[in-house]
Parts: sequence; C-alpha cells; structure tokens
Amino acid sequence: MAPSDVKDLDAMELERVGQAIHASQMDPERRRQVEKKLKMKLDLRCSIFVMMYIMNYLDRNNLGAARLKGLEADLGLDDTQYATCLSILYVGYILMQIPSQYIARPSWYIGTVMLIWGMISTLSGNVTSFGGMVAIRFCIGFVEAAFLPGALLILSKWYTRRELTKRNAILFCGNLISNAFSSLVGAGVLSNMEGTLGHRAWRWLFWIEGAATMFIALLAIFILPDLPHNTRGFTEEEGAVAVLRMTEDVGEADVDSETMGAFTGLVMAVKDVKIYVMMLTFTAYVVGLSFNAFFPTLTGTLGFGYVPTLLMSAPPWVFSCIVSLINAWHADRCEERFWHIVGPIIGGIVGFIISMSTENVAARYVALFLQASAYAGFIVFYSWISSSFPRPPAKRAVAIAMINAFSQLGNIAGSYVWNMKENGYRKSYGLVTSMFGVTIVGCYIFKIILERLNKQIDEGEAAWVTSGDVAEQTAKTEGVTVEEGTKLIRGFRYII
Repeated sequence: MAPSDVKDLDAMELERVGQAIHASQMDPERRRQVEKKLKMKLDLRCSIFVMMYIMNYLDRNNLGAARLKGLEADLGLDDTQYATCLSILYVGYILMQIPSQYIARPSWYIGTVMLIWGMISTLSGNVTSFGGMVAIRFCIGFVEAAFLPGALLILSKWYTRRELTKRNAILFCGNLISNAFSSLVGAGVLSNMEGTLGHRAWRWLFWIEGAATMFIALLAIFILPDLPHNTRGFTEEEGAVAVLRMTEDVGEADVDSETMGAFTGLVMAVKDVKIYVMMLTFTAYVVGLSFNAFFPTLTGTLGFGYVPTLLMSAPPWVFSCIVSLINAWHADRCEERFWHIVGPIIGGIVGFIISMSTENVAARYVALFLQASAYAGFIVFYSWISSSFPRPPAKRAVAIAMINAFSQLGNIAGSYVWNMKENGYRKSYGLVTSMFGVTIVGCYIFKIILERLNKQIDEGEAAWVTSGDVAEQTAKTEGVTVEEGTKLIRGFRYII
C-alpha cells in the first residue's frame, strides 16, 4: 500500500473516531431522535433479508415439491439417490462457510452470490440424470453458503444484543414463510403448468423460482447495508451513533486490534470450548429439525392428493412464524435464552410423540403444527451464538461460521433419517426425538458454562481476551480515558 493510501486511511479513521466522540457527548434527546431514525432505516433496508431467505429456502427445498409430481420417475431416482441429492447441497455449504466471513462490502458480495445461486438453481430444471442433479445441488450449496452467516454477521454489527433476537426472528421468518410459500407455489405450478411448451411441471418450478431469485438479488445489491464504518445511505451523525451503540452494548469497541487478522480470530475461536459445545448441540438440533425438507412427504401420510397435501403443508409454517415472533420478542424482553430455546423444543417432542402414537388424521395434522413450531427455539439459538461470542469481531465471525458449518452435518445426516417409511415414519420420529433430547442437554451445559463465566466477571476477571489497542480504541470511541474504557469492558455480562 502506498504511503499516501495509509495517510488517507489514518485521516478517515481519525474523522470516524472524532464523530463517535461527538456522539457520546450528544444531547440525550437528540441521541434518541438520531437512534430512532437510524433503526428505522436499518429495519427497512434489512427487511430484504426476509425475501432473500425465502428464496434461499425455496431454491433449497423445491426438490420436495417436485418429488410429488414426477421428478424421481423422470430422473430414475430411488430413495437413497433422492436423499443424496438433498444431502450433497450441504457438502458444498460446509466448504464455504468460514471463507465467506471475510467481506468488506457485504451488500455486493451477498447480492452477487445470490445472483449466481439463482442462475445455478434455474439449471435444475434442465437436469436429465441423477449425476446432473447431484452436481447442480452441490454447486448451489457451495455458492449460497455465504448468505446466512453473512446476514447474521451484518445484523450483529448493527443491532445490540437486546435487539438482535427480534431481528433474527424476522430474518428466519423468511425461512418459515418459504416453507408455507413453497407449498402454495408448488401447488400452483405443478397443477397448472404440466406440459406447457412441452415441459414437465416440476421443471417449470425450478425455472420460475430461479428467475425470481435472480431478480431479488439485483435489488439486494443496492438495498443492503454494509458495515457501520463504510455503509451508504446514512448520515455521519447516524454512523457515529451506530458505532457508539455497539460499543455501549458490550463495553468494547466493535473493532479488531490493528495486529489482529482473520487467522488470529480463527486461532482464538478454536481455543474456546464454548464453540465446541455449541457445534455439537446445534448439530443435534438440526438433525431434529430435518423433517423440514420432507414436510410435504410427511403431510402426504395423512392420505390426501398432492394438491391438498401441498396446501395443507402451509398452515403449520404460518403458525410457526407467529410463535417464533412472539417467542423472540419475549426472549429479548426478558433477556433470557435457555428456556426460550428449550420450550419450543419440548413442543416439537410432543408433536413427534403424537405422530408416533396414533393414526388419527386430525391428531397427526395437529402434530405437524407442534413440530413446525420447534423452529422458534432455533431462531433464539442463533442469537445466543452471536451474543455469546461478542468480541473481538474476528473471533465472532469465525465462531458463527464454524458453528453454522458444522451444523450442516446434521442436514446431511437428516437427509437419510426419513428413509425409514415403515409405520408412518415411526423410527424416523424416534430418532429425531432423541436428537431433541441431546439438544436440551447441550443447551443446559452451555447455560452452566455462561453462568460460571458471569461469576468470574463478577469476581473481577476479564469477560474475554483482548489484545493490542482494543481497550484504547474503546476509550476513543466512547470519548473517555483508557481506564474508564477498561471498566466498560468489565461491565459486560453474558445473556443466559
């Protein structure tokens, strides 16, 4: 880098710090006004994440709807090959999780990634063999891996821990809505486009949804925010308040030391035992939620035709969305995580038990509502990850990526869980019930770990390892002395 470039960077940094100090001295009423306007802009711009997540899951799970209208027969797939088509997506997904965290302009990066995966998904409608579908699905997972951890990282850069769960819930409602929406779109396309222009209806399903994905990707490039220090569309005053908010949230500036790079964050993450507890627990949770990709098939066990089956698959996910929003709102209000995760899991277990123990159609349909509502805890779990690895940012980015990447092993395993069709998938339900049990135990262990860490903080120990100039940067951002900045760091407590 040329000396002139360094000088320019130094000048920009000094200007940003000066603005942040000004924000810390801002009149309280003016601060509230600026913060309200900032969050309104953020909420509007980040709302496109919901549409992006809807398309993410439509492109990922449209295989389930296509299966009901001839995909398996046309491609000559057996049950194991179909499961392989589902699971191979997550192999590519795992490979690109951590590399995709190091992005300076998330809006361009994530938008471009979405455009590419939309193009690849469209090609699914041209596949004529098992090998072709496997290749397409692998590429989709490889490319779209950037989306979810990138979205979570952006939200964690802008919203405080007390605001994050509600925003994550709104984001994940895109997932839940997509499960309902995909059933409705599938019913419409599969029942009305068979033979159109000489093509099977399931091929049109891929083409239509892939084209919609690419359109939304182009919008996202220009709508999504980047990071507080380099984003477009915010005033200098709003940017300064955004930086200050995140500093006040955990008592430390949301910046890395000048000596800390991506590899340093990786090393710090690997040494933290909390990550491994989260990885194993979250993976068990994902296996338990594996019914998601087979939901139309499970609804089909009620004995209705494919169009009624697809239509009946939608209401449980609408119910799940409502439960998730209420659960997330209450979790933020109470500043509690454990019971807001375990509660929905217990509801899901009740649904699994009903499905295993009765042939009554009404009871089994109610059970599907309970199973879908288990996603409410999944959303809070993601917020627990972000709030439990708050600083330094390099470590938080790796932690989110590592946990999310490892959990995709649960999706791979879950693709084969539902091959046991005997007696209405009772063996499959038994397996996912046990995985939910493992999840509850893992969450309890993690809760104990955080309680011990809070006790250590109360006794005067550091909340996390800091290095380099982070304490100094915290002091600059807040406009206080280094000693006062250090006190802010020690005022942090983990949310349990």
